[in-house]
Amino acid sequence: MSTKSAQLTSEVSLEREQVFDTFRRWGYLDADLNPFGGPIAGGFPEVRIQGEDAEEARRIYCGTIGAEFMHLPQRDRREWILEQMENPRSQQVDRRWLAERLLQADLFEQILQTRYLGTKRYSGEGATAQIPLLDIVLEVGADLGATTTVMAMSHRGRLTVMTLIVGIPPDNIFAGFEDVDPRSVLGGGDVKYHQGATGEFHTRNGKVIRTHLVSNPSHLEAVDPVALGRTLAKQIHAGKNGVKEILPVIMHGDAAFAGQGILAETLNFAGLQGYSVGGAIHVIVNNLIGFTTNPRELHTSRLARSDAKREPIPIFHVNAEDPEAVLRVARMATEYRYQFGGDVVIDLIGYRRHGHSEVDDPTITQPLLYKQVNSHRPLFEIYAEKNKIDTTEMAQKFRTRIDAAYDHAAQMQKSPVLRKLPAYWDKYRGGRYKPEYEVPTAVSEDRLRQITEKLTTYPGDFAIHAKVKKLLEQREKMGTGKLPLDYGMAEALAFGSLLVEGVPVRLSGQDSRRGTFNHRHSVLIDTENEQEYVPLNNLAPNQAWFAAYNSILSEAAVLGFEYGFSRDYPDGLTLWEAQFGDFANGAQVIIDQFIVAGEDKWGLLSGLVMLLPHGYEGQGPEHSSGRIERYLQLAAKDNIQVAQPSTAAQYFHLLRRQALRSWRKPLIVFTPKGMLRHPDAASPLSELTGGSFQTVIQDKEVQNAERIIVCTGKIGHELRRERKRRGDSKTAIIFLEQLFPLPEAELEAAFAQHTNAREFLWVQEEPANMGALNFLAPQLERLARGAPFRSVKRSPSSSPSTGSHTAHEMEQKTLLELAFKAF
Repeated sequence: MSTKSAQLTSEVSLEREQVFDTFRRWGYLDADLNPFGGPIAGGFPEVRIQGEDAEEARRIYCGTIGAEFMHLPQRDRREWILEQMENPRSQQVDRRWLAERLLQADLFEQILQTRYLGTKRYSGEGATAQIPLLDIVLEVGADLGATTTVMAMSHRGRLTVMTLIVGIPPDNIFAGFEDVDPRSVLGGGDVKYHQGATGEFHTRNGKVIRTHLVSNPSHLEAVDPVALGRTLAKQIHAGKNGVKEILPVIMHGDAAFAGQGILAETLNFAGLQGYSVGGAIHVIVNNLIGFTTNPRELHTSRLARSDAKREPIPIFHVNAEDPEAVLRVARMATEYRYQFGGDVVIDLIGYRRHGHSEVDDPTITQPLLYKQVNSHRPLFEIYAEKNKIDTTEMAQKFRTRIDAAYDHAAQMQKSPVLRKLPAYWDKYRGGRYKPEYEVPTAVSEDRLRQITEKLTTYPGDFAIHAKVKKLLEQREKMGTGKLPLDYGMAEALAFGSLLVEGVPVRLSGQDSRRGTFNHRHSVLIDTENEQEYVPLNNLAPNQAWFAAYNSILSEAAVLGFEYGFSRDYPDGLTLWEAQFGDFANGAQVIIDQFIVAGEDKWGLLSGLVMLLPHGYEGQGPEHSSGRIERYLQLAAKDNIQVAQPSTAAQYFHLLRRQALRSWRKPLIVFTPKGMLRHPDAASPLSELTGGSFQTVIQDKEVQNAERIIVCTGKIGHELRRERKRRGDSKTAIIFLEQLFPLPEAELEAAFAQHTNAREFLWVQEEPANMGALNFLAPQLERLARGAPFRSVKRSPSSSPSTGSHTAHEMEQKTLLELAFKAF
């Protein structure tokens, strides 16, 4: 070949590559993705160029599949997707099977619409290709090693997915409409389209995948981190192949995907140690509308996937009206997850046949759109006609099965259906508290000394920080009885003793490995090479695992993740620590919808521990209060435990009790800040080798007092110091360590020690409209046996505390004076 010919060939190749590069980057914007034909939002004229190469590139990148992948920083991942798009493998599609699955999805929705006209169910019609999409995801996943899937989705199309994918008999779906569960009358339970489900999915080649659809409230994307936390727990239980065996699939609405911030937080988990699950498959079930809101009002980008574009995640857009393209995308996405261990997004773009719910009339707000929708035939009819498939027999067969299920639902026993839980839940229970649930929590002195030795030593070549070295030297003295224990050492001994007893411990939170208040140091850092050493993982040969993670700067997603993890790891101690107690405000949806209500709504148990630093120390409105009042307002029917341990030993026993009892309830712990190392809160080693968690701490210094003060937390230590300063011998100070469930018998026993008591006081640091006062006052008045009851507290306030340290000191002094005011 002449030099000139070679140059021309090179120029042609370069020009072709430039054309293809343009379409690889921007082709999806002009792809045929609108379910009614054409591109989305006017398309992208810049790629409407002429030429043979351009026509070939347009066929690949501007058909009913649009791929976004050129933003990926990993070259091998870009090239893998490029190869899949430009050199696709021949796809053998069983068109009759596909037509039948589309028919089943549409027909099931239509039957529900006919039988329960005007009842909310949140139909999936208009996106029925979601069903064969999930079929392929699970079939390919099964071929690549999946044995279990954890699925999450909001309410739209949920009932159909439960029946056709999760494997829930249609009888149970109909029973939900018939309201055969009496809990809906008694105040428990949840609506049918929020319920979770467990079943089996059978692939066409005979494999079985166990399916877990996670229960979800109306706070749409709140379930995302919960599902991933559950996935990780299941993967750990599964062992070395857990990432392959447990496949997470999360389905989203387009409006929620674009608008809900917790999703962005959740996407940020991918690839992070302690949160990565080896990739999740995200499916946007895109109706191009949110309730009554148009896309242009929902997101500034053309498409709803903006949050995913922030991350190194490929996005496959596909027109839901081309079911064969949907199958191709489902296969690519699943293979990508298994090939690279990363997240992938499928944007399934369809429409919504009815209004937001079946009682809405969408023609009021989107009249032009719904002229198109109402004239558009169901997808199974279009696909069957195109491929000359007679669906009469398959439709009759499906209707017969569904009719029989409907008839059977009316005869079903009128009682709740108990969900079969994994074997690791066998020894745990919920319900109301019973004294027989208590277990010994003391640890022998020999065991504590052995743990202390391991906790306070490190490899000989490890360059320890001077301050940490001094800390470990102090802890060595604490663990051998030479110094009282502070909270940090008490916690380390609690964790360590559980680990050697075979109980794993997982802790996460912002800066939790060191601890916000420099009190934990669970991970030691070599000052010369930053290598890490974790004493808690080096205690004994056959100990359980310990993991501590500095979380992303999030409360909602991280707390949701830890809740999910605790749901599938009841045999461990799972803790989330807020940097300051009020940071939990940012996770209120997770607290309200999952942690405190999960058992009542869905019968789901959790032993999650929330550590919320709390205490008024003149540091301003933020970071003073962990908002005790909010948790007590949410407390009912023994749904949670709320505690404020006043000493290191109490904290030790509380943590061990939570891990060792078979009673699984979330535990809210208001932990100290300034009192972490205070001598008043320190404990002798003997209180760890004996005793247990005391829900009420009686006053051993004053006998038969004339006045009883009841309090919780730091203020109790201040009251005792003030009493000593005054030389008061008539006032007993009782610490209420467990605020809920309220230990009435223990309080009565403490009060009975002082038969001469003529006045009862509740003293708290918080304003009158906050803290435990409003929750406890009626019960304390009753227990006071008719004696005068009053309370001492700050004035009602819209803010937790003053921003002035001087004002704080004045207020605190006044509280103490009022508490001891003559009666």
